[in-house]
Amino acid sequence: MSTPRTTAAAPAVGHSLKHLAFHLLTPLLMCLGMALAYQGAFHQPEPHHLKVAVVGATQEARALAGAVQGRAGNALDVTTLADRAVAEQGLLDRDLVGAFLPDASHPELLVAKANSDTSAMAAEKVFQRVTAQQGVPLAVTDLTTPSEGDPTGQGLFFLLVALSIGSYGSVAVIGAAGAALAMRIRVLVGAGVSLAVSAIGILTAGPVFHVVDHDLAGVWALGWLYSAGVIGIGIGLHTFLKRWTTLAMMVLFVMLNFTSSGGVYRPELQNGFFGGLHSFWSGAGFLEGVRSLLYFDGGAGFGGHLLTLVLWLAAAGVLVVGAARYERRDRAVASRGVGAGAAEGGGGTTVGSAGAAVAALAADASRGEGPGVEEEMEESAVAI
Repeated sequence: MSTPRTTAAAPAVGHSLKHLAFHLLTPLLMCLGMALAYQGAFHQPEPHHLKVAVVGATQEARALAGAVQGRAGNALDVTTLADRAVAEQGLLDRDLVGAFLPDASHPELLVAKANSDTSAMAAEKVFQRVTAQQGVPLAVTDLTTPSEGDPTGQGLFFLLVALSIGSYGSVAVIGAAGAALAMRIRVLVGAGVSLAVSAIGILTAGPVFHVVDHDLAGVWALGWLYSAGVIGIGIGLHTFLKRWTTLAMMVLFVMLNFTSSGGVYRPELQNGFFGGLHSFWSGAGFLEGVRSLLYFDGGAGFGGHLLTLVLWLAAAGVLVVGAARYERRDRAVASRGVGAGAAEGGGGTTVGSAGAAVAALAADASRGEGPGVEEEMEESAVAI
């Protein structure tokens, strides 16, 4: 015998559909953001002020540099250098992408592929056109030696990806499941998680896959600074954004972060927006800092990249302090509500208890507790 339909069924279905549609906003916005960010950053890599040099103090070298600059326009910044030693130093300082040594029979291009393999390839294409007109092949000399497990330099970018996912994926868990904990305890948990994330990163990148074959302690320290900054910012944001924290973290540390890190293309092959972000975003600070440490003897701007990571960690600290004060204020408001509810009862315990219950629920909601915890953690899993 069939069960008769009730008039309550239709409203229940409508409410469920509205609830479902609301929660589908997060993955749809992630889809839109990823499409805009990745396609905007990578869809048409073209040189923008790619820094190259022609080596030689002769009139012919200066004429060649002028001709290359004239044909390339804003795509290149072409200079002339006195000799090979100066050119090599410019590459090792990461001030140049390529240095061309003209020769009638054996022209040579100096590059540092550890700086950026894709940028080195762009410089190679430029001077291959020059030597093709001469009818001679171009010899390419790489001044850097990549690690055994990372011949293209892309392995470091994937280390950044692993650290980022481990870090921002932990934020929703700490913020939601640990919402009842005091802020200082959440911060301590976050510090412990960042140590674990950075340890996993260096163990896999080092002994397992040999992407990092020396200076493991230094790379681990940079990874910890990066991860701690990401987690700290996430813990602070969660107080204000609640279930929207996952989307915010995706924007900050995936959409804008991976695209501006220099892992695929450095700024000289990107548009001005992502190239500009590269100068101060945290992912670029980590990736370029590791490159400088591993392949350029800790020089080539390493101090600036380290400062970038420290400043992001400091910003996380400021945000966490602000979030802690905000939570204390909410708890104070909730406590006053409990007292007011008890006073209104005037001997009627029912009214007082109801007021206390409402105030307690409000306090829980302000900290992100309640039914939304599971939903938020599920959305975090979808984001990962």
